[in-house]
Amino acid sequence: MNAKEYQAILQMAAEVLGGAMHVVNAEGITILYNEEMAKLEKINVSDVLGKPFRETFSFIPEEESTLYQALKHRKSIIQQQQTYLNVYGKEITTVNSTVPIIVDDKVVAAMEVARDITDIKNMSNQLLDLQDSVNAKADGKAGKKGISKYRFEDLIGESKAFEEVVARAMKVSRNDVSVLIYGETGVGKELFAQSIHYDGLRKEKPFLAQNCAAIPESLLEGMLFGTAKGGFTGAEDRVGLFEQANGGTLLLDEVSAMPIGLQGKLLRVLQEEYIRRVGGTKDIPVDVRIIATINEPAEKLVEEGRLRKDLYFRLGIVNMSIPPLRERKEDIPILVSEFLKKYNEKFGKEIWMVSDGAREKLYDYDYPGNVRELENIIMAAVSMADDEHVLNEGDIEMGSEYKGKASSFRDFATNSNTLSEYLEGIEETVIRQHLLANDGNVSKTAKELGMLRQNLQHKIKKYGI
Repeated sequence: MNAKEYQAILQMAAEVLGGAMHVVNAEGITILYNEEMAKLEKINVSDVLGKPFRETFSFIPEEESTLYQALKHRKSIIQQQQTYLNVYGKEITTVNSTVPIIVDDKVVAAMEVARDITDIKNMSNQLLDLQDSVNAKADGKAGKKGISKYRFEDLIGESKAFEEVVARAMKVSRNDVSVLIYGETGVGKELFAQSIHYDGLRKEKPFLAQNCAAIPESLLEGMLFGTAKGGFTGAEDRVGLFEQANGGTLLLDEVSAMPIGLQGKLLRVLQEEYIRRVGGTKDIPVDVRIIATINEPAEKLVEEGRLRKDLYFRLGIVNMSIPPLRERKEDIPILVSEFLKKYNEKFGKEIWMVSDGAREKLYDYDYPGNVRELENIIMAAVSMADDEHVLNEGDIEMGSEYKGKASSFRDFATNSNTLSEYLEGIEETVIRQHLLANDGNVSKTAKELGMLRQNLQHKIKKYGI
């Protein structure tokens, strides 16, 4: 096989695997530059391929070129954020991994794989700036008009299981330790976290929340701890969430989605009570109460290596477990009543009650989405109602998956598996089907399923797909 054939194979592999890719040989000549990279950098493939990369990208200083560092100094740079101007002067932010390719102790090429996160970075910066602005205007006071601030009086439920966890949360609000809240999606973990804060010792200080699964690994560290100018290519001095929340509370939602390496840095901050901005050298003292949430049992997360054991012990000084709605169905009537009031007012309706058939249908469902799903069901029913004053069975829609769902769950409860295991089985099947349809393309599958690529990769590893 000749060099041209090898190059064609590499080019095709790059297109199939997805992602932006640039490969140069030992002389610095570009031998692979795929369409994704061309689209990212707004450069024609023909303007790069077969030419010295230092001529094409002369606008990037030599000491900042990751390809140059890999080629000349054998330096591997993994998952590094870069912000630079392309040939048209547009600012681009990428996450790059660049490695030297070494054969017989000789560098024969260098390869760079990049991912465009410009829009995500801009969004995260806007969120940080907006949060900083809100903190300044609110002057540390809760209850600012237009912003929901939940307190214990807003937690709805009369079941024994629910009242017990509310009592525990009220008790922990009177001290200042870290709290770890476990609960399935939709049970109201953030409502509990806000109640602990706004009825607690730090209620006059900021309450900030960050979903750790919503931000790419490369940006999350900067969002939490801030960045220092010069820390990496294009870095600016920017305050992070820890500094913004100083004196108050920081909610870390889905903390187990945080990369293990970053979990170690978080642990150090909790132990030493200071942060260091990404790329910075100055230690900045912070006084922040951490409330963290997880939607899978902590023991399982630790066993699977998704949550550091030492971080678990540090976060879970007080542990709380919010019961799912299927385990407190006696709370459904009071929840439905509250949601009817809320959406009658929002949609200008006058629905006073639900029929016996509708009530039975609501009781017969197991709510994998918990209270949030019940609220969505009532919201949809009220919004679609005409002039009637009663919601009937036909007005209640659980979605296409509801048919036979209740009996299916009852039958399932008779065997040895749990509901969690049942839902995991469905998830595994769906992922397998989409991967098969996409010929194993993880990026395309993640996009179709509406999830982050790193989360899908975790699921693939978890299920051994």
